[in-house]
Amino acid sequence: MSRLAPSLSERNETPLERSDRHLAELMQEVRVAQTGVQVLFGFLLTVPFTNRFGTLASGEKGLYFATLAAAGAAAMLLIAPTSHHRILFRCGDKEHIVRMSNRYAIAGLACVAVAMVGALIFVATVVIGSPVAAAVGAIAGLAALWCWYLQPLRRRRLLHAQEAAAGPRAVRSVGANGR
Repeated sequence: MSRLAPSLSERNETPLERSDRHLAELMQEVRVAQTGVQVLFGFLLTVPFTNRFGTLASGEKGLYFATLAAAGAAAMLLIAPTSHHRILFRCGDKEHIVRMSNRYAIAGLACVAVAMVGALIFVATVVIGSPVAAAVGAIAGLAALWCWYLQPLRRRRLLHAQEAAAGPRAVRSVGANGR
């Protein structure tokens, strides 16, 4: 657990209550991502059955399959926390479930980003052409990297640096919400 999180006494919760809250928050976040990836995966599954699929170049088919595989991996990784929770239900291992579910969610979101970028490149290649598709893919990839990883990691590093420099109380006073 991060030293940045408020102590249990500040939230008036036990370690088990905190794990319950963390798991509930994580599962809600996963539901949002899971729905989107399932729609994308379902769409991608239909592509080979269209008339135009047979006319695609082998590179385009390779891009399609890599995108489909990334969407499938994202779906598996985002569904994994539910499976862990069900299988380990009532085993008293909630903290482990939360930790593993967090890892699966982060990896699943990376796969969602790859699948989304791949789908954009694929569609742009088929509709517009390769040079524009490369630009679309680069912009989408950079946007996902910044919004989903670099920006929150930058904030995390700043919070840890502030904590190290001024102590845990000073960090919360500059706007951290304790998560």
